[in-house]
Amino acid sequence: MRGDFIVPAQNPRLWTYSLPAALLLLAPFNILASLGMDIYLPIVPAMPGILATTPEVVQLTLTLYMIMLGVGQILFGPLSDRFGRRPILFGGALAFAATSFALATTTSAWLFVLLRLVQATGAAAMLVAVFATVRDVYAERPESAVIYSLLNAMLAFVPALGPIAGALIASALGWRAIFLALGIPAFIMLVFVLPKWHETRQIRTQTSRAGFGTVLRSPNFWTYTLAFGTAMGSFFVFFSTAPRVLIDRASFSELGFSFAFATVALSMIATTRFAKSFVARWGVPGSVLRGMLVLLLSAGLLGLGEIFLPPSFWSFILPMWLAAVGIVFTTAVTANGALQEFSEMAGTAVALHFCVQSLIVGVIGTGVVIGLGGDTAWPLTAYTAGMAAFTLASLFWLTSRQRR
Repeated sequence: MRGDFIVPAQNPRLWTYSLPAALLLLAPFNILASLGMDIYLPIVPAMPGILATTPEVVQLTLTLYMIMLGVGQILFGPLSDRFGRRPILFGGALAFAATSFALATTTSAWLFVLLRLVQATGAAAMLVAVFATVRDVYAERPESAVIYSLLNAMLAFVPALGPIAGALIASALGWRAIFLALGIPAFIMLVFVLPKWHETRQIRTQTSRAGFGTVLRSPNFWTYTLAFGTAMGSFFVFFSTAPRVLIDRASFSELGFSFAFATVALSMIATTRFAKSFVARWGVPGSVLRGMLVLLLSAGLLGLGEIFLPPSFWSFILPMWLAAVGIVFTTAVTANGALQEFSEMAGTAVALHFCVQSLIVGVIGTGVVIGLGGDTAWPLTAYTAGMAAFTLASLFWLTSRQRR
């Protein structure tokens, strides 16, 4: 039994801001949520010494953040439908700002891990509120394509610029300043938007979890969500291992590492510009097939580099340029492939798509980093090759099943 109910929102006001003004309200929370991961990367190798702990514990500060960004959608999506976008945004921003300040003051390892989890919870709430508001306001308006593309473009630039900013801040002001650089803008924006961000939710709908089973029984959902997890997980394992490979073993400076890391993000951005025409030609299954094959080739080059070359830009970063192409070809179509059967329950399907993907990435990705050692290319090689092969097998099974 579904048990849906609809309650009108109390006197919702129209969102009458111009597109530039709306972006000024929306974009900072969108950027800060992602920046909480990327700005921190240059100091990851130093954190075991700072916190008097092991690299495996520090890895949790990346893993839990990544998982919560996905799992949080399952929690905050329904809450924003029931209580509104505004309280979810303000609660999330307040939690993000407060824990960012707290992270700058602690050197207790497990308190640091806990605070990173709460920080990610706040980030997830901010993302849900931002995109739910965009959906409320722009779903039936021509500006929707513009604002979605602008918000996604901003997120694409964060992995390129975030580590550089983190390295510069840490070099000039110390590692604590990185978390102040997250908390201060979040608090300022919270105060700035408080009188301006009015509620946009028009109705309140709550659906039981019965709908989740429909999605989870879909072969299409699992195959393309697995492909999404393979692509995003390759990038996750890359940024989990890159600081230790390049800073600790290849003797890159924190700033040099950040610029090297940025080239991979820029490769993804460049590929995005011409991927649309290829995706239109290949279709969803063809794009995933080619994306997985490119990732397999990248994994092979990473493995050969680890065996025959010392850690360097050429042995570790250059193959990731190729991986970036495979990641873009895959992620450009996986949402359409996974959600094509669920137009009438898109919200539930989207939430599960991102939640399952984040669990795949967090659990399996972290497992290979800890199990194979985060200071070599082997975790990245194993994850990318193993998951790409598994995804290809699933894709071939799905294709043959649909031909019967």
